[in-house]
Parts: sequence; structure tokens; C-alpha cells
Amino acid sequence: MKFFTSQLAFFLQTTTTRRNIRLLFRFLLALTALVIVYSVLFHVLMVYEGQEHSWITGVYWTLTVMSTLGFGDITFRSDLGRLFSVVVLLSGMVSLLMLLPFTFIEFFYAPWMRAQSEARARRRLPAATQGHVILTNYDPVSIALIQRLKRYGYAYALLVGDLGEALRLYDLGIKVVFGDIDRLQTYERAQIQQAAMVAATGTDVVNTNVAFTVRELCTEVPIVVTANSPDAVDILGLAGSTKVIQLAEIMGQALARRITGVDARAHVIGEAREILIAEATAAGTPLVGKTLAQSKLRQNAGVTVIGLWRRGQFEMATAETRIDADSVLVLAGSTEQLNAYDELFCIYHVSSEPVVIIGAGRVGRATAAALAEREVDYRIVETNPDRIRNDKYIHGSAADLATLEKAGIRATPAVVITTHDDDTNVYLTLYCRKLRPDLQIISRATLERNVSTLHRAGADFVLSYASMGATMIFNVLRQTDILVIAEGLHVAESEVPEALVGKTLAEAAIPRDTQCNVVALRTNGELKMNPGPEVRLTAGAELLLICTTEGEQRFVRRYGAGPARNGRSNTVASERSA
Repeated sequence: MKFFTSQLAFFLQTTTTRRNIRLLFRFLLALTALVIVYSVLFHVLMVYEGQEHSWITGVYWTLTVMSTLGFGDITFRSDLGRLFSVVVLLSGMVSLLMLLPFTFIEFFYAPWMRAQSEARARRRLPAATQGHVILTNYDPVSIALIQRLKRYGYAYALLVGDLGEALRLYDLGIKVVFGDIDRLQTYERAQIQQAAMVAATGTDVVNTNVAFTVRELCTEVPIVVTANSPDAVDILGLAGSTKVIQLAEIMGQALARRITGVDARAHVIGEAREILIAEATAAGTPLVGKTLAQSKLRQNAGVTVIGLWRRGQFEMATAETRIDADSVLVLAGSTEQLNAYDELFCIYHVSSEPVVIIGAGRVGRATAAALAEREVDYRIVETNPDRIRNDKYIHGSAADLATLEKAGIRATPAVVITTHDDDTNVYLTLYCRKLRPDLQIISRATLERNVSTLHRAGADFVLSYASMGATMIFNVLRQTDILVIAEGLHVAESEVPEALVGKTLAEAAIPRDTQCNVVALRTNGELKMNPGPEVRLTAGAELLLICTTEGEQRFVRRYGAGPARNGRSNTVASERSA
């Protein structure tokens, strides 16, 4: 009954609905008046024929004739009466059998059904809603972000301006608010004043409108937007955006950093506080065939090997871990320590052949620019002639062997596949792996669900566009910085959980229980790299962890974590505190 009342209230709140009901009411009044007139004429004609009937009988006869039931128990004997019966019958067919159903469906039933549908897609969040994230576009980045918000217990609302789309997403379990994203009222109803963040991942023009509209209502809420064009960054900032993320540029740089086949140097892929995370290929160096203990990298260069990549599979490092020709070392250390590593291994040049980039879109061009900064030669394969810019571009299809051979597929140390279509990327990964089993293949995935497929197809590294964008937006919300090493593997930071205070690292058994490895420990402002198992954990100390997504979730479920110092939120925080 309560649901019916709320639907009725929603049904009656629009001006169009009230107008339709007035029109339907007027039609019913006209129909009632017609029945009354026919009933009076029935009495007059019956008296003319010498028959006597009650007024109820007149109404009864009129309705049976108008509805074409025609029981035949009351009939006229004169031609005038029979003519009157025909008029009543024809008018009844038009008014009762045609106009009344049409009018009822058009002015009441159809609007009522629409109101029922619209009632499912809410237009307003409860006034008590706070700390939620408002999303303005449903795309791969937003889908990945919604999963992260759910994982950490954040409330969210997706604004959708099309009713059909809103209902479709509602049926998929997405929390939607029906309303146009360029209207102030939509954000007022979404409780913008109490929101934790607004995330806009549409086109540059739409994102500018969103940022400008939100800023008219609220000057405090953080607005994070994505930018497709570098020219739009300043405009988005002027519109009121707190942070502008150029995903294509960041993706291109990340893909370029993953290329390790051109030399044996340590290539920095990110920074976590003062610690640099780098990757270096072992191919062509004296490290091949040795264990980590035998390599003496920590003694000679001071760097810590936290893990190895083997054909896209990450393996946590131990003293007995063996280094093979296809191993890629993941290193942690300071700038000085990584420079010391380079001094030891920079003489081992792996390849001077150009890297092959497939796709000259925004990500492909950004990858090429990042390689140019490293003074690494490249060739870009592109099917669209409008994107051909210089002699480093090869016009043709990457599915054509002649085109790939022209680009240098037979000698290149690495191929970077950057198209925005995951099916195409899987196809080209399979093809390139068949052509060159020893080739390093790095691929972009638009959707998170295709990452594992690309690995199975033969890619050594896969970076998800959606995952990277969602992680960066989530970083702003959490006021922290998650360093993504690869898809599903990242560096995270957490205060020592209360349950582990007073225990040594060996007693805590964090890797065994959570699949997270402790890379460093900060105690009283002092950072200790690769702490030994005898190190005791103290209250207020901070752990730096290498963990998978699943490992991070295990850490959250098992330990939880308190708020980090200096006003920062933890990368690994408990679901309760989130």
C-alpha cells in the first residue's frame, strides 16, 4: 500500500499528468451528460408509443444499447423509436468502444505505466545522504570505479538523463539518479553539498559543462574529470575542475615504461614516498642463471628485488628465486641505488632495433613520445592515412605480414599494441606471439575483464585503461597514491594494524595470511627498506606493501587499518572506516 501511495504521488506531481486527468474527467462528464440526454429522450419516445418505464429503466436501456449488448427486453415499436435506437447505438460505438478506451489509455493508463517506470529510477537522493561520489557518465572507467567504491563501502550515484537507459542500469543493479547532468536541479537533488566527489568521464565538452554547473552550486566538492585532448586541460581547470586526468597520455607513458628489451637499465615505473619502483630486463646480463642470493644485487647496488615477471606472471622474490633470460626484475630503491644498478649493467645493450607500436591513436602517439624521450627508436603501424605524420609511421594493417615486416617485426625487441578495441588487441597479440615467440608484447585493454584474455593470448604485460582511470580517480577520493605495478598488482600503504602491534614480521606472517609482501617499514620518520623477519612492529609505524587486488582485500578483511598520519587516508583501509 505504501508503494502504491508513493507511485500515485509521483504520478500526480507532473503538470502533464494533471492536465491529462482533467481531459479524461471532462470526457467522462460529456459521456455522462450524453447518457442522461438519451435516457430522457427514451422516456419521451416511450410515452409517445404508450409505454411506461422508470428512470432507472431508461438508464439501463441507454447503456445496453450504447455498449451494443442489446438484450432486447425493451424495444420500440415505431420507426421513430427504432431510428432513435440506431442513433444511440452508433454514438455508443464511437464513445464507449472507441473514444473511451483510447482516452483512458492515452490520458491515464500509459502515463500511469510511465510513472511506475520513472518511480524505479529515483530523481532525488535522501537528504541525509553524505560522503557519496556522483558519477556523470557510464563508461569502462566508471564501471571500474563503481567496483572499487563498492569494495570499500563508498556510496555513489550515477546521473543518467535518459529514462530508458536509467531503467536499464537500475535493473543491472547500478544506483542511478534520473536527471540531466547539465541542470542545477539534478545536482541539488543528488545532494551535491554533501558529496565527497564528482567524477566526470565523458567528452571534454560535456565534462566542462559538468564542472561549471557543479561549481555554481558548490565551491568545495572535489571535481575530477578526464581529458581527451591536451588543449582541454586549461579549459577544464578554468571551469572549476579540481584535477584533470589525461588518461591517454598517462597510459602511453606507462606502456612505454614497460618496454625493457632495448637495454638492461632500470626503468622507473613509479614512486611510493621516497622509494622508487623500477623494472629491468635480465636478458644479456651476467644475472641470467643465478639465484637472487648469488646475484648479490643488494650488496653491490643496494637495490632490493621485490619480485620477477615471467611471461606476464609475477613471482614474489626469495633468496632462492632463479633469474632466467626472460625474467624482468622488479626493483625497489633510492635514486642513488638505481643509478648504482645502472652503472653495473648499462654496458649490456640488448637491442638497438626500433620498437613497433600498433595504433597511432592518442595512446599510441603518447607511447611514441615517451620512447622518444628515452631516445628509443620506434615505428608506428596505422591503417588511417590521415594519422601518418612522418617516416616513422607505416601505413597499413597490422594483420598484414608485409606491413609488420616493413615495421621491423622480425628484429624488434618489443611490440606495443594500443588500439581501443580489445578484440583487435587479442587478435594481434596472438598473431605477434606466433610470429615471434621471443618477443616482448605489451598491450592495452579497455575493459578490465579482457586483461586475463590478453595474457592468455600471449601478452607479457597488459594495462587496463579502465583500471588505470578508476585507480587515479579513487586516489583523489582517498587522498592517497596507489602505485600500480601492473594490472592487479600495486604498491599500497597502511599503518600497522592494532592486531599486529608488538609482533615481529615473522610472527605477523603477513605474506602467508594476505599474499601481501612488506617492502619497507617507516618508524618515527625513518624508512627501512626490506626489513628482516626479526623487525618488531610498533604502533604508528607504516607498512609499504606489494599486493594483488585479492591480497589487499584479504588484508582489509583480516586486519583493517587506522587512519594514516599527516591527514592522509590509507591506501589499505578497513571497510568499516570507509
